[in-house]
Amino acid sequence: MTHLIKRQSLMVLAALLLAFPLAGHAEDGKKSEVWLPSLITETPQQGFELAIKLSRMGVKSTQSSKEVLFRERAEYSQDGEALIHASEVIAVHFQTVAAANNYWQ
Repeated sequence: MTHLIKRQSLMVLAALLLAFPLAGHAEDGKKSEVWLPSLITETPQQGFELAIKLSRMGVKSTQSSKEVLFRERAEYSQDGEALIHASEVIAVHFQTVAAANNYWQ
């Protein structure tokens, strides 16, 4: 059970790592702009970049505190397991984008 809690904590921290560059863009109660008009991209590389953005926006939606992001960054940015989990989140989003683009066939 402790391993499961640690793993879940690391996944959350890894996701926060992805959001770090967006920390200054936390919602402040204003109406949200449309940032995802489509999942369609011209190339797989653009699809991968979109997958990263989806991961970051997911974290931004759940953790808008820049203070928390800065405070926790030192720990999870040095944790290989947390970084692997961050990659797993991106991979799931990339699968979604690839399917939406008919795998660029």
